[in-house]
Parts: sequence; C-alpha cells; structure tokens
Amino acid sequence: MSLGLHRLWKDELVRQIANLQANILDVASGTGDIAFRIKKRADLRGNTCHITLCDINPAMLKIAREKAVNSNILQGLEYVAHNAEQLPFPDNSFEYYTISFGIRNVPNIKQALKEAYRVLKPMGKFLCLEFSKVENEWFKPIYEFYSFNIIPKIGKVIADNESAYRYLVESISNFPEQDKFSVMLKDAGFSRVEYKNLTCGITAIHSGYKL
Repeated sequence: MSLGLHRLWKDELVRQIANLQANILDVASGTGDIAFRIKKRADLRGNTCHITLCDINPAMLKIAREKAVNSNILQGLEYVAHNAEQLPFPDNSFEYYTISFGIRNVPNIKQALKEAYRVLKPMGKFLCLEFSKVENEWFKPIYEFYSFNIIPKIGKVIADNESAYRYLVESISNFPEQDKFSVMLKDAGFSRVEYKNLTCGITAIHSGYKL
C-alpha cells in the first residue's frame, strides 16, 4: 500500500541507532523486519548486538525464527511472546527500544510508553516509526482520498478483505498527530523528544531519551 516506501522508512529508522553493539528491544516485532535490518547493519560493521524480538503473537515470532534460520542469522537474537503494556523484562535492561507500525494497535498506548521508559537504561533511546498526519496542505487531500477510497478497494482485490484494509486506514486516522504523540512521550518520562516526518508526514520517526 506504501508503493515500496515502507522499506525506505524502515531503513531510516534503523539508521537512527548509533550504537550497534547495544542491547536492543524490538517491540511488535512481527516477523522480524526491523530486527533483521538492525542485525545485518551491525554485522556489516563488525559489531555484535543483542536483539530481543517481542510480539504478542507467537505465530509471528515463529515465522521470524524461520526467516532468521533461512537467512543464516543464528546468533544475537532472542524471541519473547508478550504484550507491550506489560513487558517481562527488568528495569533498565536495554539501550534501545524500537517499535515499527505497532504502537497504534496497542490498546493502552500510555501504558506501553511507560513500559518502554521503564525497561530502557539511563540514556537509552526510544524509537518509533508510525503512520502519521500529512502536514503538507496540497498533498493532504490527495493522501486522504487515496487512503479512504483506494486502499480498501485494493485490499478487496488483492486479499479479498476490504474490511481489514479499512481498519488499517481508520487506525492511522485515529492515531495522535505528531505533536500530541510527542506530548504523550514526555508524559511517560522521556526527554529530548522529537520527531522527523517522512514523505510529507505520511509516517514519522518519534524519538526520546530516558535521562
């Protein structure tokens, strides 16, 4: 649905990780797309990082394991089936917390952000890639028309599931705009909170530190 742009957005998220020898938690990890990008980037630089893939759906993590084996990524990965609102990790465990296209589906976003803050080490960094609000006035109506009128129809054609794609669009529309989500991060305790719009604000990378 993103016309391939999601790959560029995910690569940009991974580039925000400066320390590739860190202990990293990837939440809503799904089939491991972000985690494997991080691991491959670290391996190319001769760095050794440890990544914990956390997802509420064990079936998704099973696919992630299979992908890792098929890609010969055999070390430095851990898989934990759990939800983002009650993470099973001690306080101050990770240097980075990443979540990509997952936070908007969490029932209690505020609680998930508090948990992210709790499990990060002091000076740890929170990184979130999520669909956002287009801020360009000329592009906004075009994007909204495409989202509400075209995407569900595409979903019906390619997956015979128009309702799932309509939910996708509605969940994006209901997610807080950039400034409001920044306030939520600050309320959870994060400092140096900022965001970077990608592709006119179709998505944004939100970041903050535990100081």
